[in-house]
Amino acid sequence: MKPTGNSRPDPEEIKELLQDDSAATAKIAKSPDLKSGRGLDFLYDIPLQISVEVGRSKILLRDLLKMGEGYVIELDKLAGEPLDLYVNSRLIARGEAVMVGDKFGIRLTDVVSTLDRIENLG
Repeated sequence: MKPTGNSRPDPEEIKELLQDDSAATAKIAKSPDLKSGRGLDFLYDIPLQISVEVGRSKILLRDLLKMGEGYVIELDKLAGEPLDLYVNSRLIARGEAVMVGDKFGIRLTDVVSTLDRIENLG
């Protein structure tokens, strides 16, 4: 990848690498990391912040200060609508809430396409 003055790769280069054709495979195979035996495995240890959003709302400061136990905030989503899954503040998927033992989880029902995720990097 060409240095661009920041640590983010060019989205066009990422698209090119993710295309499933022999040219992209050849380009990856020529990577200095693969020649040194490291491969791309070093990327697996990068920590990511994952969050699930039920909905959003805007409130006035005066209402925030009045909040107490039992206070209800109305969200912009309807009951039964999918939850949004964000990775590092980027929408990645939507899903439904599930119970995993005594904890909440999310079952993914719709994953944002790879090209859409790449376009939203910048």
